[in-house]
Amino acid sequence: MTRIDAHQHFWTYTTAVHGWIDPESVLARDYGPVDLMPALDDAGIDGCIAVQACATEAETEWLLDLAVAHPRILGVVGWTDLCADDVEERLDMWRGTPGLVGFRYGVQDEPGDDFLLTPSFVRGVRAALARGFRYDLLIKPRQAAYVRRFADQVADGPSTGGALILDHGAKPEIAIRGWQPWADAIADMARVPSLYCKLSGLVTEADPATWTADDIARYLDHLLECFGPDRLMFGSDWPVCRVAAEYRRVHDLIEDFVARTCPDARNAIFGDTAATAYRL
Repeated sequence: MTRIDAHQHFWTYTTAVHGWIDPESVLARDYGPVDLMPALDDAGIDGCIAVQACATEAETEWLLDLAVAHPRILGVVGWTDLCADDVEERLDMWRGTPGLVGFRYGVQDEPGDDFLLTPSFVRGVRAALARGFRYDLLIKPRQAAYVRRFADQVADGPSTGGALILDHGAKPEIAIRGWQPWADAIADMARVPSLYCKLSGLVTEADPATWTADDIARYLDHLLECFGPDRLMFGSDWPVCRVAAEYRRVHDLIEDFVARTCPDARNAIFGDTAATAYRL
């Protein structure tokens, strides 16, 4: 079995491009493979999926170059403008690119709760899935209620429409113990058979300074109950996770959760599901 971190990032930091990063944060510096590999070794992780961190195709090309130089980067989730009028032509240019497994578009930053149903965006995601790419879904709880309808419009299932992959469990508001409407939306969207879910990014949705495993357990349990163990995958969200925890602590949070709730699914959550979802 290949143990996979299904969600992490690299960047060359600039204030102009990475405006979402606090200049005083631990994130306000360059992060590359040389920084990540010791953490992977320490946690016994064999490879990773590098996910876009800014909305440029230049970053996608850079990540693909990193993947060529570092074979432990097993795939890249890049960015292209999925709302563009020429989205089909853009996707055709990327089609067949070694290492490019999918795309992500920052829906969480869109002001409209129902942005997922925007016709141009639906068209773009459908076009990406039709070309064999995966789509990573980055949303907040206020947008989660629209995922089921969005999925119905873009994909009929893993064999006909490709896979949708939910990042960070739709970012529940753990720090304020928020539950609804997130919990109902998760139960609803999990009925979509082509939707997978990453157990990632949760420590930064909790209180970064004081979180404990008990704070996050209820949310992990709900994701497991709704998606089942075969559609969940581990992701560190490194280096973003460093705001709240170092790599090993994030890994051990999910390792302990799996040992407590579904030990027979350890191989799936720590590698097999990611390999299936991203067709590695």
